[in-house]
Amino acid sequence: MALSFCGNDRSINDRSINSYSVEEGVLNNGCFVDALNLVPHVFLLFITFPILFIGWGSQSSKVQIHHNTWLHFPGHNMRWILTFSLLFVHVCEFAEGIVSNKEMLTNHLHLFMPAFMGFVAATTSVVYYHNIETSNFPKLLLVLFIYWVLAFITKSIKLWKFAEHQVGPQHLRFCITALLVVLYGLLMAVEVNVIRVRKYVFFAKPQKVKPPEDLQDLGVRFLQPFVNLLSKSTYWWMNPLIIGAHKRPIELKKIGKLPIAMRALTNYLRLKDAYEDQRTAEDPNRAPSIWRSMHRAFGRPILLSSTFRYLADLLGFAGPLCISGIVKYMNTTDSSPRPEHIKSNATHLGVYFMSSTELLENTSVLAVLLFLALVLQRTFLQASYYVAIETGINLRGALLAMIYNKMLRLSTSNMSMGEMTLGQINNLVAIETNQLMWFLFLCPNLWAMPVQIVMGVILLYYLLNVSALVGAAVIVLLAPVQYLIATKLADTQKSSLEHSTDRLKKTTEILKGIKLLKLYAWENIFCDSVEETRGKELTSLKTFALYTSMSIFMNAAIPIAAVLATFVMHHFLNGKGPAPSEAFAALALFHILVTPLFLLSTVVRFAVKALVSVQKLGEFLQSDEIGDDSWRNGDMSVFMEAGKKTPGGTKAINRKQPMRYQMDNYEQPTRRQMRPSETEDVAVKVSNGSFTWGSNLSTLSDINIRVPTGQLTMIVGQVGCGKSSLLLAMLGEMQSIDGRVHWSKLPDNETLHEENISKNRYSVAYATQKSWLLNATVEENITFGGPFNKQRYKTVIDACSLQPDIDLLPFGDQTEIGERGINLSGGQRQRICVARALYQNTNIVFLDDPFSALDIHLSDHLMQEGILKFLQDDKRTVVLVTHKLQYLIHADWIIAMKDGSVLREGTLKDIQTHDIELYDHWKTLMNRQDHGLEKDVQQDSQTTLERKTLRRAFYSREAKNQMDDEDEEEEEEEEDDDNMSTTTNRRSKIPWRVCWCYMSSGGFFMVFLMVSSKLLKHSVIVAIDYWLAIWTSVKTTGTVDSRTANATGPPPAAEDDSHYLPVFIILCAAGITLCLITSLTVEFLGLSAATNLHHNLLNKIIHAPIRFFDITPLGQILNRFSADTNIIDQHIPPTLESLTRSTLLCLSAIGVISSITPFFLFTLVPLAVAFYFIQKYFRVASKDLQDLDDSTQLPLLCHFSETAEGLTTIRAFRHEARFKQRMLELTDTNNTAYLFLSAANRWLEVRTDYLGAVIVLSAAGTSIWASGYGFYSGGLVGLGLTYALTVTNYLNWVVRNLADLEVQMAAVKKVNSFLGTESENYEGTMDASQVPENWPQDGEIKIQDLSVRYDPVLKPVLKHVNMFIEPGQKVGICGRTGSGKSSLSLAFFNMVDIYEGKIVIDGIDICKLPLQTLRSRLSIILQDPVLFSGSIRFNLDPERTCTDDRLWEALEIAQLKNMVKALPGGLDAVVTEGGENFSVGQRQLFCLARAFVRKSSILIMDEATASIDMATENILQKVVMTAFADRTVVTIAHRVASIVDAEQVLVFSSGILVESDSGPNLLAQEESIFSVLHRVHTILTADTVIVMKRGNILEYDKPETLLEQEDGVFASFVRADM
Repeated sequence: MALSFCGNDRSINDRSINSYSVEEGVLNNGCFVDALNLVPHVFLLFITFPILFIGWGSQSSKVQIHHNTWLHFPGHNMRWILTFSLLFVHVCEFAEGIVSNKEMLTNHLHLFMPAFMGFVAATTSVVYYHNIETSNFPKLLLVLFIYWVLAFITKSIKLWKFAEHQVGPQHLRFCITALLVVLYGLLMAVEVNVIRVRKYVFFAKPQKVKPPEDLQDLGVRFLQPFVNLLSKSTYWWMNPLIIGAHKRPIELKKIGKLPIAMRALTNYLRLKDAYEDQRTAEDPNRAPSIWRSMHRAFGRPILLSSTFRYLADLLGFAGPLCISGIVKYMNTTDSSPRPEHIKSNATHLGVYFMSSTELLENTSVLAVLLFLALVLQRTFLQASYYVAIETGINLRGALLAMIYNKMLRLSTSNMSMGEMTLGQINNLVAIETNQLMWFLFLCPNLWAMPVQIVMGVILLYYLLNVSALVGAAVIVLLAPVQYLIATKLADTQKSSLEHSTDRLKKTTEILKGIKLLKLYAWENIFCDSVEETRGKELTSLKTFALYTSMSIFMNAAIPIAAVLATFVMHHFLNGKGPAPSEAFAALALFHILVTPLFLLSTVVRFAVKALVSVQKLGEFLQSDEIGDDSWRNGDMSVFMEAGKKTPGGTKAINRKQPMRYQMDNYEQPTRRQMRPSETEDVAVKVSNGSFTWGSNLSTLSDINIRVPTGQLTMIVGQVGCGKSSLLLAMLGEMQSIDGRVHWSKLPDNETLHEENISKNRYSVAYATQKSWLLNATVEENITFGGPFNKQRYKTVIDACSLQPDIDLLPFGDQTEIGERGINLSGGQRQRICVARALYQNTNIVFLDDPFSALDIHLSDHLMQEGILKFLQDDKRTVVLVTHKLQYLIHADWIIAMKDGSVLREGTLKDIQTHDIELYDHWKTLMNRQDHGLEKDVQQDSQTTLERKTLRRAFYSREAKNQMDDEDEEEEEEEEDDDNMSTTTNRRSKIPWRVCWCYMSSGGFFMVFLMVSSKLLKHSVIVAIDYWLAIWTSVKTTGTVDSRTANATGPPPAAEDDSHYLPVFIILCAAGITLCLITSLTVEFLGLSAATNLHHNLLNKIIHAPIRFFDITPLGQILNRFSADTNIIDQHIPPTLESLTRSTLLCLSAIGVISSITPFFLFTLVPLAVAFYFIQKYFRVASKDLQDLDDSTQLPLLCHFSETAEGLTTIRAFRHEARFKQRMLELTDTNNTAYLFLSAANRWLEVRTDYLGAVIVLSAAGTSIWASGYGFYSGGLVGLGLTYALTVTNYLNWVVRNLADLEVQMAAVKKVNSFLGTESENYEGTMDASQVPENWPQDGEIKIQDLSVRYDPVLKPVLKHVNMFIEPGQKVGICGRTGSGKSSLSLAFFNMVDIYEGKIVIDGIDICKLPLQTLRSRLSIILQDPVLFSGSIRFNLDPERTCTDDRLWEALEIAQLKNMVKALPGGLDAVVTEGGENFSVGQRQLFCLARAFVRKSSILIMDEATASIDMATENILQKVVMTAFADRTVVTIAHRVASIVDAEQVLVFSSGILVESDSGPNLLAQEESIFSVLHRVHTILTADTVIVMKRGNILEYDKPETLLEQEDGVFASFVRADM
């Protein structure tokens, strides 16, 4: 037929009409009106195309315009929505035109041509607008304005003409035209509004508009709020990031900063205002409701999300309805033309007008509608998710800031009395905030789901009448069961969490004390206790697995059951099966209904959890705060609180100038001579103070003291008499019952300007006894946020003798230390804390026992250089708590304490005159310290030893890392030589090998069962639907669909229908059973894998040689037991299940569609390619973002726990504002990563959903096209489309689960890497039964030609040592650091590699003994005291073999009996983790008692008296001599003085035994190393050294000063001797 614009129909109703005649007026010719409608579209295309091409041409030559020029014109979103609606209406107009055209005799182009042009023009308009907007050039918008006006006018004319010719709303074309008029009118209004606001034309002064502040900051990369609507809804702006991830990993720099509106501070202020506004003046103490605050701060976005959700849900029902329509009308479309009279009624203006319902009976139109509905539904759904997630993240940021601010004000007693433990705070941060965030994510579901369910049931009723209600009832009745399962799941998860926390605690203790456990042969006892806890954990995990599989089963089986019930019912009510159109629409509806019901249980569970979380948060936010700080600055009160509603409210978090500099603009008064009568010269004064740590038992009572300004005050007293508490009381950390602390304040006239500040007033530099380090570099730990001053920094480092330690660190003072950094020893940590206090520029310095972990030289050096020189020269007020009485002579003021009150106060002279008894007591102790050469060699080398361990730890760790790197490199090289593709390959490959390893640890039988049952289940489900298709396609007339007819012949209707039913029932039953089996197999496969992996891991690690623990960081090992085990236990099984299920569903769906319409396979090829690339890019990007999220979460949690541990220090220093700022930064970083991760998930889902929609469209299209040739029945087409719909739901799950599984398999890989560790050889060559019961009874030790090394690759540490120790001999071993003393002690226990020679104890070579036997028969006391949590009894005797009397005896020997008796429970008194509830000295005494309990005839003391005060130590020495009179005692002394009287002294030098004789004999030999060591250390502890040569004095100074002069004579002597 010829094409002509107006067509050339000659005879309609016998009236000869020429399409081109204009006899009744031009506008009454319909064709002319349509032509007129083309004009605006052509005009727009004509003008905009040149502009776009010129614009684009010039742009491509420039670099991509940066997004800082982006902004939205007024009405931006409105315009996009209207344009999309316009496009949709144009599509409808086009479809209507095409269908109407078929009714005409010749082709009438004017019916659909204008619609097509309108579609093109609308598309162009929005592209054009977008380009103008991004280049901010509004003048060009005039073109669009003209276009909207023209289009509006032409469409209005058309509508007016329709009305004149009796065309009304009953005709579809009238409705469409009316809609277009409205849309054009609205777009015109939007354009006018832009002109009104921006004044870019018709106005003298156009308005200059800047883009949003965020976009001017190039650091902001999260563009979701700033891009246009299309990019927002499809996440198009994410493309560069996700595709770029393939080339190089996404790093923190790449994701930039958060926009201001999403930052934690912004949201914190919103939430805080909402929270504080609830406190009314009438009732200030009423606890504000967190729910109400959340609603006020974040209610609006949640409303928006819910709206999107409703729209998506309603659109979701379009799917089943369209399927129903397609199947119904597919067989009724007949090509016979309509009767003439119908046509004549429908003809106006010479063309055919279709009624509104007619269009919806066209299958092709329905297919397109189905496609559009799917696309829209998915877009809305993802938008709803995104908004909810963004709000949840914002809420979490705000809550974290609230918790942190509260934490900084928590009262210390709250923390120490255990009302608010660190664990609770960590839980609030890690768990409760996340629960609330998740609740917000799922929140819109709460109100959307009931609506969805009700709508679904109504539609089902409309399709299948009463029988549908039966099916719906099945679904609804089973929903409570699902809820029940969900709550049970939550409970079991909680109990398994408790067990796993318990197990982790035990594991941590084991790993921290592994050396002791191995030496005492207790590792199996502790291992069993972990296994026991793990057993409990596995029991709850089994229950968990059972409930999870039930939940999965319910989810899979309910739709089958519902379908079964419905169709059986329908059969009985109507005597026949339903029509195919009804059946498959119902099937699709059941699938829709199951999802909300399944999710509902989850959502309700989260809602319940959220209620609990809010309650916990409320309690925390209402808990006690520390008292008001006004007293610290005289009577001036300072508000530290950030965000109070004052004009300078948010200044506290102003990064450029922390608040304390604004507060502390006070200068120190000029110093005058001290006169005791003047009280102003007292820095701190406490009058009749009585303080408590809570529970009203006063810890300190009747305190009246003063601390003189600018002087050194010392506080002394026995262990536990309240010295540290006194400092904290002065800092205001204790609750005061009575009395007050007064800090001197300045005369008002001396308040000077900021520039003149030299010292921050009101900030106290405070070094706690238990050192507290930040996770930061050494330098940051010392400067602690203050400005860096090189000179001062160097002086401080020298005063604390930190330089040698810093030199050992891999990156010097830029090395990360702290929890996550490098583990330093106690002494090194303590010196860093003291350095921090010295470095701070404050008037007052509090040092709490800074010498406790230092040796004599370091202590002296610190005292001389740091305290006396550095601090006193600065005229700073110093308060020093110490045990070292020899320093009392330096004190200007002394406070002696006893049992929580002040015993004496005054100068040393005052005490000498007034309290002679006390003075004498001190004097004897001081003499002992001087004569005993207090801890000299010993501790000196302790420091050196610390440095040594540090060095050893590094080098070995570096070597290990190097080896790891090499391994990785090798792997990479194998894959490919070309570097670029290597990274790409490695990053997009799926770790099949690890998956196999995981599966095989689950057991082969389980794997086989899982695979076979999965395949069977999916086959059965397809069979059920296929059978349904055949059944419903049997026409009531008795003809069967062409395919089945060939096979069976046409049977009578009644018969054939009845035999379909039983088969259907059997298939459904089989399907349900298989669902149960598959869900169980997957979960239990996961469980058995988890059981085996953990068991093997624990055994490998506990039995690994000690060297393994030296070179592997503790944190790394712990991670395997915590995070990785948790992933293997709880996350991999569900992911695996979900992955296999969604993959098989998609495959079976594609199989079904292809078998029904083979043509579908042609469209599948491009779709498969697209899908491959989407998943490939997404998996890599998702993994990177997931890693970023994890890696940014850790510092945040650490910062919280770090702050909680160091509260007293932070508050003393007054650094709250700085820490808050840091917390906000960390929160924002983590939130950025999380937001990007969720945006990436949306990116994927939108794309896979669109792909799914295309699959549905192509399935529908091919079916319709093929059915036109009479290929198939409606039933099979319905089946195909229903399956195509499920694909859209499951495609994204395939990719998401694949990505998740890839991340989770990393845990298996890490655990696997530890399973290759070598174990110690526990067997030995002798049988344990051959060893005498009481061996070793004499304690005779023979060492023959012994050589020892730590590892076959390292040098030997002992070479060819020979010696003989007689039974009961007291032997001392000494030597310089690194000479092999401690290695010898380890050799006795066969802990190191004895590769030559042997050690024979009582006639048995120890290398032949089983390790368990050997180690359980010897005793050792280590240098570092290790206690385990439990009871005192458990710590002394974990094997439970001793009587109470023996334990009491041991405690008595160790001077602990009275103390333990006083404890509640005596021997069963609690020991907290690490023995924190005892002082270091007490812990060491417990370790001694532990050695006494084990009545071994050989005791080895490896420098056991490091942390005990002098008096106790002397008693100890005596005790050891008496209690062990008849046993062999080997003392490794770093302190020569303690072994001078030993019966045999062994001196080692670099691994070789150089001297062996009794102590006095060796001292008598002038040249012996022993006497040199003794001499050197005698000289080094002298006050002054004079070096002479030929009667001349060459050098004269303190020994440490002389030692520093490296080229001096003295230094060279000492070096030669040493």
